[in-house]
Amino acid sequence: METKFKKGQNVKQEFGGPVMKVIGFEPELIENIITQWEDDEGTIITGKFMDSVLVHA
Repeated sequence: METKFKKGQNVKQEFGGPVMKVIGFEPELIENIITQWEDDEGTIITGKFMDSVLVHA
């Protein structure tokens, strides 16, 4: 799988949003980057994003 990101790296969405940590990959899906971040209340949130909408944080 070809991606510009590594597990454990901090990323964010190209147009803003929270800084997230890359926690894994699902190469068979279009949204192949799995991220995790903590909201203002301390809740851990997991999300999936396409490689193309994320940038290095």
